[in-house]
Amino acid sequence: MAREDKRRNRDEAPEFADRLVAINRVSKTVKGGKRFGFAALVVVGDQRGRVGFGKGKAKEVPEAIRKATEQAKRNMIRVPLKEGRTLHHDIEGHHGAGKVLMRTAPAGTGIIAGGPMRAVFEMLGVQDVVAKSLGSQNPYNMIRATFDGLRKQSSPRRVAQRRGKKVSEILPKNDNAAAPAKAEAAPESAEA
Repeated sequence: MAREDKRRNRDEAPEFADRLVAINRVSKTVKGGKRFGFAALVVVGDQRGRVGFGKGKAKEVPEAIRKATEQAKRNMIRVPLKEGRTLHHDIEGHHGAGKVLMRTAPAGTGIIAGGPMRAVFEMLGVQDVVAKSLGSQNPYNMIRATFDGLRKQSSPRRVAQRRGKKVSEILPKNDNAAAPAKAEAAPESAEA
């Protein structure tokens, strides 16, 4: 029994980081006064391409956070990352009135995103991204819209597999495009 507990703790503990995004206090008016409850929104990720979010409700804040973290670990998705630092392509995500735009970025850009979206990218392990929330500012809708967009993310490997081709056939060939540009630049410098 003790071995199983140790194994379970070893598997769960170091793997995931979590971030509390929002906490909301709600009250219910009853005969004797008001009863307060708390709702927590948490994002969990391994910072290597897996991320999930969850919400929990309880009478106490720590219990609400614990419930939200457990739900987030159960609802994780895997997102393919380009070079382990950014997105493969630009994407839009929608959920209700929430609309977000996420764009790939060159190295050194950092995470340019606000509030709940920043938490998702940090837990996902993205280092360079530019994101904008165009709709609702509600953190629940923003996170759901972000996850909607991340689910649409596909890597060149997935696209090649779906089309029955090789990755090299799908990706643009940069060598051929660079050669004519160099050839055109050389005669101009010779004339001058």
